[in-house]
Amino acid sequence: MASDSLLTSDSVAESSTTVLSSANTREQFLRFQLDTETTVLLPISQIAEVLTIPIDQITPIPQLPAWVMGAYNWRGEVLWMVDLAHLIGLTPWHQQGISATYSIIVLRVRSMSTLTNAENQMIGLVINRAEMMEWCDPDLLQSPSSDDVIAPELIPFLRGYQLKSNGEQLAVLDDEVIVTAISQS
Repeated sequence: MASDSLLTSDSVAESSTTVLSSANTREQFLRFQLDTETTVLLPISQIAEVLTIPIDQITPIPQLPAWVMGAYNWRGEVLWMVDLAHLIGLTPWHQQGISATYSIIVLRVRSMSTLTNAENQMIGLVINRAEMMEWCDPDLLQSPSSDDVIAPELIPFLRGYQLKSNGEQLAVLDDEVIVTAISQS
C-alpha cells in the first residue's frame, strides 16, 4: 500500500514538472489583423509598444520602396513606418480603406542598413488592428502545408502556425525575417 502511495506521489511530481517545463517554453505573442482577412501572431520579445496615430502624422518620404509609408516623430526619434501587409505581398494598407488612424507595432531592430545605420533602431509596422496577447509554445508550431488556408505570400515570413483547440489556425510571423526583408530592400 505504501508503494502505491509513493508511486502516486512520484507521478504527481513528474506530472507537475512536465507542466512547469511546458509552461517555461511558452512565449507571449501579439495577435493582430494584418489585413481584414488575415490574423497573425508576432512574438512580443522585440515589440516596444503598440500605438494608434492619426493618418496625417506620417510624413511621406519620396524614393523609398512603396511599402515604406514615411517617417513619424516617436518620442523625439524618427520612426520609419512600414506597411507590413504590403511588404509581405498582401493588399497595401491604403487600398484596404479601413480608417483614419493607423495601428502601429513599434518593433526593435538591431540594424537598418537601408533606412539608417543606427544600431537598435525602432521601426513602425502598420497593421490593420491589434487584438490581444496570446501564449504559444514555439516548439509546437507546425509548418504550413499545401492544404492549409494560409496565404502563400505569408509563407516566407512564417515561423509556423499554431493550431488552436477550436480549429483556428494562426500564422506566427518571424520578426527576424521581416527585419531582413526591410534591410535588404
